[in-house]
Amino acid sequence: MAEHSSSIFAEMSGLAAEVGAINLGQGFPDTDGPQALKDAAIAAISGGRGNQYPPANGIMPLREAIAAHQSRLYGLSVDPVTDVVVTTGASEALVASILALVEPGDEVVVFEPWFDIYTAAISMAHGRRVGVPMSGPDLRPDIEALRRAVTPATRLIIVNSPHNPTGVVFTRDELLAISEIAIASDVLVLSDEAYEHLWFDDNRHLPIATLPGMFERTITIGSGGKSFSFTGWKVGWASGPTDLIAAVRVVRQHLTFVSGGPFQWAMALGLRLPEEYFIEFRADLAAKRDLLAGGLASIGLRVLKTQGTYFITTDVRPLGYADGLEFCRDIPGRAGVVAIPHQGLCDDHAVGGPYVRWAFCKQPDVLERAIDQLSSGLAH
Repeated sequence: MAEHSSSIFAEMSGLAAEVGAINLGQGFPDTDGPQALKDAAIAAISGGRGNQYPPANGIMPLREAIAAHQSRLYGLSVDPVTDVVVTTGASEALVASILALVEPGDEVVVFEPWFDIYTAAISMAHGRRVGVPMSGPDLRPDIEALRRAVTPATRLIIVNSPHNPTGVVFTRDELLAISEIAIASDVLVLSDEAYEHLWFDDNRHLPIATLPGMFERTITIGSGGKSFSFTGWKVGWASGPTDLIAAVRVVRQHLTFVSGGPFQWAMALGLRLPEEYFIEFRADLAAKRDLLAGGLASIGLRVLKTQGTYFITTDVRPLGYADGLEFCRDIPGRAGVVAIPHQGLCDDHAVGGPYVRWAFCKQPDVLERAIDQLSSGLAH
């Protein structure tokens, strides 16, 4: 069986459906994003914009909005004509980038735990996955392990910050160290920034492409679904230097060809929303983070600090479990709640070991009900 034929997400979501559990495993919000974006999508449909095939690389207003967004927030200069491609979600952008850049036998370095789409795409490209742990009590990127992992066979380093599943936002120093390794070894970087607007407190997101010598070797991935809470619309993008984006475009046209025409018009509006939208968005999510974190701590789990994303990571050992996978398979029946074990997102199960990911992008009453059920179910 191909290693990408199943996933831990499918297993846990299936378990949630089977027992009727609250699903805190899947990372999707249960409330919609801005009404203005809904209105824009409806207007596009009613006005006949995007109901047929949109341009292959995305409608120009969206590509211009992506370029303007990268310039306004990060000082990055990308040409919307040549340096941007719109995709069916960030997932397609990631897969197309890996298929475009990785030849059979090439090594791809990924921090583990990882998002499972990376590993599926590396497998489909016949590349060789090389894991580098998120380590220490706070699960930070292990820079020395990264340095040891990069070899003459390394083609690509995948960076994901804010990081799914740990909730870590890479620091400037960490990104500089990764950049120095990439430049010294002349390897490319695929920077998954799907959660770029979902950072909390003072943990501001910094794109690695902004660092010296990195733009020309980095493909940056963005997600409209994560940025605006419309995950079902599946609008994402890749931006970067012309030569790398040209390679991604060639592959992507043979995947979905085009998609989401009316939704592209809505996302073009979203990317031009004032900064107040993102501030309020983060504040709402931070409150939900704190609600769930407090509840998980109250039942005895060790809660790691979440700096970004939709996710909280906990260590299950204080509750007597040595293994996060065992815990996640046990709690749906006992407590009616589903989470995701890091172990299912690691080649080295010792790295994921006792850690579990919980999604807090849910309505407060859902989070409160989950906490109550866990408290009751795990007490017996």
